[in-house]
Amino acid sequence: MRLRRIPALLMIAGAAGLLAPPASAAAPAKAAASKAAPKKKATPIRKPAVAKPAARPAVSKPPVVTKPAPTASPALIAAVRTQAKGAIGRVYAARGYRPLWAASGRIGPAADAFIEDVENASLDGLKPSSYKPEKLRALVAASRGGTEADIARAEMALSDALGRYIRDMRKPPRIDMIYADAAVKPRKIKPDAALRAASIPVSFGDYVATMGWMSPHYVRMRALIATAQAQGASRAVIERLRLNRERARVLPGPYVHHVVVDSASGRLWYYGGGKQQGTMRVVVGTYETQTPMLAGMMTWAILNPYWNVPDYLTQNKIAPKVLAGQSLKSLKMEVLSDWTQNARVIDQRSIDWRAVANGSVVPRVRELPGPANSMGRVKFIFPNDEGIYLHDSPARDLFTKPDRHFSNGCIRLENARELGQWLLGTPIPASSPKNPEHPVALRVPVPVYVTYLTAIEDKGRVAFLNDIYQRDGG
Repeated sequence: MRLRRIPALLMIAGAAGLLAPPASAAAPAKAAASKAAPKKKATPIRKPAVAKPAARPAVSKPPVVTKPAPTASPALIAAVRTQAKGAIGRVYAARGYRPLWAASGRIGPAADAFIEDVENASLDGLKPSSYKPEKLRALVAASRGGTEADIARAEMALSDALGRYIRDMRKPPRIDMIYADAAVKPRKIKPDAALRAASIPVSFGDYVATMGWMSPHYVRMRALIATAQAQGASRAVIERLRLNRERARVLPGPYVHHVVVDSASGRLWYYGGGKQQGTMRVVVGTYETQTPMLAGMMTWAILNPYWNVPDYLTQNKIAPKVLAGQSLKSLKMEVLSDWTQNARVIDQRSIDWRAVANGSVVPRVRELPGPANSMGRVKFIFPNDEGIYLHDSPARDLFTKPDRHFSNGCIRLENARELGQWLLGTPIPASSPKNPEHPVALRVPVPVYVTYLTAIEDKGRVAFLNDIYQRDGG
């Protein structure tokens, strides 16, 4: 299925992990993760605020009439026009020279949050001096109480620094991620493209304060590094945190409509519109059958699927049962002539099962669709050479376990219907058992990232999950 044409700006921003158009009719968000700007030299993390229900008023009151927010004056717009130069200036020209940082007529608090972030740019593996935070502070201070020209100078300096900071933060990291689709492979971006993407969200202030161009998982890893440094953690701990940070660096920001699976914690999240829209537990691969770090484009839901039994299970589990007298029919399975799309069902008696048991013959065995099928009612496909996909599962007890490394590598979903509704924009359609392998195309392909993040916070201190795949080098 081809992705419908979208504006070039969104395509550039989406490839950079900054912004992407939402999928059609996406499901409502389950939880909003509003975040506040960090304080200077404090752990720069923005933790979700817990919204409290508003009290019901005893007596109805007339609606409150609020004044419209102040906007930049024609004089300030003219001053920005004078200061706007080069590629950054063209971003401002495209928006009629309306300011971003001084949208209300003065440099707002987003500037302070941003300067604190660049002062701590070492947490990103970058040099704070590259962005001249002292100069930025001086320009912002001069603008507060200064002229329109002072405000415009601070505006341009902040935007130039922001564009370069985002460019550097989103530089493709060197990690063992498999990119199954060119559309999800990270690319270098230019500062003006980064700034243009930053100007799209409704609230520029929120975008800056929450580092909206980076994944919430990256923001969390960044904060853990700050915590570890403040607590005098060892060099080994810091290096392990940096490795986790680089894995998170490749993930898109929450304005990109996408799915993240973490095979370390056995959890899935989905994002869009600048926030987390849902999460669930997943079951992932064992140490012997590891779920790889992988990124691709989700394109199809397959209803009422078959399950193609892995070769080693056919040899070690199925063949002994057949040799003991069980039929494939009793196991709700069948054997096919070959591995092509035109394969036909054949009689199990035509197979030398002793040869299957010793590994010299490898037949294609698949489990029939139905409630007990290992794929459950639906699987979600993102084409890749690793044979990895997301799917429903009848083994519900595994989702309650703290360690959920039980699969053959694929990703079992705690709530496949919930994810399906979010992906499709509508409830998963019913499928008759007589209609196996029924494909339903997603309206818009959705990026999916399978990562491995072992670093966590535990009671205010840095901790690590069990490195079951032994990828942290410890």
